[in-house]
Amino acid sequence: MGSGGKKNLRYRDAADERQYMLSGDYEVYEKVGEPIGAVTFHYHDFYELIYIMEGEFSSLIEDRAVRMRKGDFLLIDKNVMHKYHPTGKSMASSRRIILWISDQMLRELAEGEPFLAECFWGEGPKLYHFPIYYEEILRGFLLKLAMSEILEGDEAQNCGIRKVMDRGNLSLFFGYLNALCRREEYLSSTQEIVDHPLVEQVTGYIEVHLGEGITVEDVAETVHMSKFYFLRKFKEITGMTVHNFIVNKRIIAACQAMAEGKSITESWQMTGFADYSSFLRNFRKIYGISPREYRENSFHLIISQ
Repeated sequence: MGSGGKKNLRYRDAADERQYMLSGDYEVYEKVGEPIGAVTFHYHDFYELIYIMEGEFSSLIEDRAVRMRKGDFLLIDKNVMHKYHPTGKSMASSRRIILWISDQMLRELAEGEPFLAECFWGEGPKLYHFPIYYEEILRGFLLKLAMSEILEGDEAQNCGIRKVMDRGNLSLFFGYLNALCRREEYLSSTQEIVDHPLVEQVTGYIEVHLGEGITVEDVAETVHMSKFYFLRKFKEITGMTVHNFIVNKRIIAACQAMAEGKSITESWQMTGFADYSSFLRNFRKIYGISPREYRENSFHLIISQ
């Protein structure tokens, strides 16, 4: 159950490390306290939204630290590295709703069109704070989606009713959200979004040299640190080794290339993998499917636009 007597909300323990959807379409749940299960950089091929109901929260989105407070909405695009970012302040009172949703699901809600996903697109962290009237509207839809029980009686019939209700609430939620996100005055100020220079420098170097052989020594020299101090500091900040960070950056870039219509061979070669077997092994480990399956799905989404 959730906290504060909110027994009717789907709840996930803060130590739960799962970063994939059980349904494949969407998932909505409540989390409370410090998210000790999300301390390492991760990403996924679906969208994520975090709404802060109580307390404060902080995330590292690529190379930007984002500080959130009650009422904030953080939108995270597909294949964007992110993690919980400790600030030294206690997060015990932090209470938030997490929404995961696939690109395909948003398109189904919009009858095949991509416009409901537009709120997630664009460079940099997307942190919004809306006037209380609009926040309450969005909050209401999220709470309805996160409710674990609705009706008594025939289980099969109620399952169908729940599906219809959820789709209606999702459509209304993302309709309002996209309309509100088009208004720049609702974007949170730079006081809540702070550059993280070390991650920024490493990310910049990797993106420039992605198609080449990159060594830890090369990166350490770029940031003017000794190799061993750099390795320790980077792992401390990101929860990930430099090697794994580079591999994941290559995978993300290869996914983008395939989504843009590049062949699988072109995609792994242009993103710096030594051979296909290395690319395939890492791709399956991260996504749980083959590059071919991923490319076919991405191609279908492109065609349907």
